[in-house]
Amino acid sequence: MRSHVAARPTPSFPLSTHRSTREKAQLCAGDAPRELTVSSAQPIAASSKKRSLPWCHATPLAVAAALLLWPLVGTAQAPHALTAAEQHQVDTLVSQMSLEQKLAYIGGTGFAARAVPSLKIPALEMSDGPYGTRSNSGFPSTTYAAGIGLAASWDRALASELGAGIGRDARARGVHFMLGPGVNIYRSPRNGRNFEYFGEDPYLSGQIAAGYIQGMQQQGVSATVKHFLGNNSEFLRHDSDTEMDERTAREIYLPAFEAAVKQGHVSAVMDSYNLIDGKHATENPYFNIDILRKDWGFQGVLMSDWDATYDAVGAADAGLDIEMPTGKFMNQANLMPAIKAGTVTQATIDEKVRHLLSTAVSYGWLERDQRDPSIGFLDKQNQAVARKAAQEGAVLLKNEGKLLPLQKQSLKSILVVGPNAYPGVPVGGGSAGVVPFHLVSGLEGISDAVDHNTTVLYDAGLPTMKNLSGHMILMTEAGGGKPGATLETWSNVDLQGAPASSTIVPGIGLEGLSLASLIGNLDSALATIFSSPPKAISHRFTGYYTAASAGKYIVILEDSGEGSGNRVFVDGKQVIDNWKLVRAYQPHISLDLAAGPHKVVVEESQTSILGGHLGFAIVAEDKVVNKRALELAAKADVVVMEAGFQQESESEGGDRTFSLPFGQAELIRELSAANPKLVVAITSGGNVDSSNWIEKVPAVLETWYAGQEGGHALADILFGAVNPSGHLPATFERRAEDNPTFGDYYPEEGTRVVHYKEGIFVGYRGYEKNHVEPLFPFGYGLSYTTFRFANLSVQPAQGAGASASFDITNTGTRQGADVAQLYVTEDHAKVERPAHELKGFERVDLAPGATRHVTIPLDARAFSYYDVAQKRWVIGSKNFTISVGDSVASLPLKAALTLASTNVP
Repeated sequence: MRSHVAARPTPSFPLSTHRSTREKAQLCAGDAPRELTVSSAQPIAASSKKRSLPWCHATPLAVAAALLLWPLVGTAQAPHALTAAEQHQVDTLVSQMSLEQKLAYIGGTGFAARAVPSLKIPALEMSDGPYGTRSNSGFPSTTYAAGIGLAASWDRALASELGAGIGRDARARGVHFMLGPGVNIYRSPRNGRNFEYFGEDPYLSGQIAAGYIQGMQQQGVSATVKHFLGNNSEFLRHDSDTEMDERTAREIYLPAFEAAVKQGHVSAVMDSYNLIDGKHATENPYFNIDILRKDWGFQGVLMSDWDATYDAVGAADAGLDIEMPTGKFMNQANLMPAIKAGTVTQATIDEKVRHLLSTAVSYGWLERDQRDPSIGFLDKQNQAVARKAAQEGAVLLKNEGKLLPLQKQSLKSILVVGPNAYPGVPVGGGSAGVVPFHLVSGLEGISDAVDHNTTVLYDAGLPTMKNLSGHMILMTEAGGGKPGATLETWSNVDLQGAPASSTIVPGIGLEGLSLASLIGNLDSALATIFSSPPKAISHRFTGYYTAASAGKYIVILEDSGEGSGNRVFVDGKQVIDNWKLVRAYQPHISLDLAAGPHKVVVEESQTSILGGHLGFAIVAEDKVVNKRALELAAKADVVVMEAGFQQESESEGGDRTFSLPFGQAELIRELSAANPKLVVAITSGGNVDSSNWIEKVPAVLETWYAGQEGGHALADILFGAVNPSGHLPATFERRAEDNPTFGDYYPEEGTRVVHYKEGIFVGYRGYEKNHVEPLFPFGYGLSYTTFRFANLSVQPAQGAGASASFDITNTGTRQGADVAQLYVTEDHAKVERPAHELKGFERVDLAPGATRHVTIPLDARAFSYYDVAQKRWVIGSKNFTISVGDSVASLPLKAALTLASTNVP
């Protein structure tokens, strides 16, 4: 659940634009992969014993003393298998708790598992923010590159570093459970939460997740892998029913979770909101018990997503350990009668309590304070990791004429332009949002990087949504009437019956009960809400917009996503439909309008407890671009445009458009006409429609959501201080229709069932099956240097495994990293299999002229498919082809392999 708060905040305002169910609950509560190892040694920032900011009063001498003394205090405790004595401790605590205490214990307290003071069991604190420790007080924290950018690095070690950094930040704040990483598979660029996840490939996702988890848990903080399972879109997320066959689930959507459990040894798993094959995830024993517990051997905590529990007995018997944010269903009132009736056993409840307490004991949480005073709130090592992640994740998509890297000494002026150039966008919207101590925008990063001989110019290039809606003139009648629009309000969600009220308002827009308005007097505001819960409500705005001349006009809607429905009619024709599905937070459409008045009707409904947000505007397409930006572009030596999405347009709780937000494509085209030396840097969680501008732009960078250091990282790459090395973790299609899921992404008409008809052929597997050439293939990424692959040798190993080795050489003149990717193909498969499947990779950093010999082991799973009839992994034949290169479409090395055995352990 979400409500829109206000316009996009500046970095100093500690609230993200959109609020998830979890955030509302927080407000209401008030409170053959290689093994990766992380040293427990932690350099510390200076800290203060007082609650004041720990870096404010530190002296160099104090920092030095802390560094000398740090091994004696605050040592992280990674989770471990319980000793017999520790198991006895857990069993004793379970036996000492009354049934009433146990039933209370399996319901959260907002953002924590509750304390049991009589048994000296502390509250176990939880925090949002897979890419930073999102303090429940809104206090700032290091903000790292989002998941899709981390995956684009293809760097397991970096994933571990980033996880460890978040773990240190969590320890500084006393957090036990971090609610991440998210590993849901990228099916379509439309998913509003893709930016949190690790792309379209299950193997890559699992490897990055395992590194992240290991790094975090070495710091004594539990990771929580989410959202289990099938949460691959944000529209209708509480009610959509994911329907996939078992082979698809096993081969595509489960492996990243499996790697998190088996390789990362994750301590917590979070169930998703949606249904899977007709049962909500929290009530689905097949996935929660049969697969997670029995098949994979998971022994940790299974928690619900916030308000993702829908039935007490169903969730209790399906393996859910703790309902978050509170025991709305799994509570004494519901479960005590079920226990008495025998529909839920007391042993089932004991097992839930045991999972929670065993996890706590495995980390030593019952014996020590989770808040580590030896770790500063602002950790310089973590800032360095944040910058490294932003650098390594950026993908150079296009570099015609070798425009990049820019030569500082020859630049007298550079224009930085675009809606994301300042103040910058560290993360997308929703519960993943983290407030950085300082956000480095592209404008600031580029300005810091150039010397005094270069002038850095700036223009936003486009008006904001607020500016557009505030200046749009409407009239109540076609021939004049009064200024403004007629607002009718109903006390139901579907405008039934006569309106309860009708009034004239200045424009089309709503701001519901915002979080900002609650902060000043939280207790009384919440008391009012819960004593008189707001009823469902709907609105209709009617007004007349006068087009000054005939031409193309952009019609823009902005809403609060989940919990609201919206639609727009122009001259009686529906042009935007968000009524039943939140297809996009900020949909926009281009219409041909004749000169003169046009009737505009905007309808909106709300079911969200904290109200909604609605914005609307119309602007002439040829008037949307700021002409001052074009004048500056014509005079500058080079133009850098930062395009892409923001928290208002890409977020949890709803999906996003495939096209860039309103006006940006027009701005790119007009800038390219004004200055051919144009670099476009894109902030997004996945691909965007570039069909009407990419041929006009010589250089394109995908920077994803780069965190607090995004501006520095962008400048590092633009000026060649860092060689771009990111590779795409998702295929970038030419057209939206090319995506293998395009026709089946939304539910069938009249249902809430989402059929995964593409089966295992999602992402690059589907493009190859359908013989569709994408714009940029999976694994693609350019560099300022060049690489050569050679000398592939593949040898079968004992059993059904193998080993592949090859050389990679930097044949260029710059230091740089490439990602060697290994794909497996079964030569004459008896069942339908993908043309290529990623089964190994290695990021290799090389000096000019240097060569590295790389060996990648392959176990039996690398050659297997899931046989539904036999309910196990099988290898169909012994003959395979191993391909190696730096994208699925660039595989210069190929070798035949005959396995010694087809037996899968």
